[in-house]
Amino acid sequence: MSDPRAEFLAGERPDDVALFLADSYVEDDRLEQFGEPVEGGVLIVVDGESGRNAFKAATGTDAMAFAKSAMATESSIDDDLTDGVCPDAPDADEASDGGETDHGVQFVFSFSEEQNEDVGGLYAEGDVVHAYAKCNCGTAYSDRWTADS
Repeated sequence: MSDPRAEFLAGERPDDVALFLADSYVEDDRLEQFGEPVEGGVLIVVDGESGRNAFKAATGTDAMAFAKSAMATESSIDDDLTDGVCPDAPDADEASDGGETDHGVQFVFSFSEEQNEDVGGLYAEGDVVHAYAKCNCGTAYSDRWTADS
């Protein structure tokens, strides 16, 4: 049996995207038929085109425009793609609590890129996962790391 999230996080699905939608942001039980119910929401891993369309339908925002805007601010996003640390939260306890305060994650959009030694840096070390989150307070931020190969 396949585990789409594990495969995605291992860099084995570079043509796919992952979306986490918090229960506090989108309350639609139908989403579970497309993804994996996780604590605090649902995580969906689908092909890139479908994922970008699903992201726009769920958030009202173009996925790549959102990613571009989130790149301006870096902060930690959990490597399971379901939470993060809002850089505008006054303290760490409030910054990462799964959506229970003004600084919980509303949604995460993620994609991966295959290793590219010519680019160097992190990309020379292995496949890279890019993640972009939006906080309940409105702050968008990004993180990236090498995949769990």
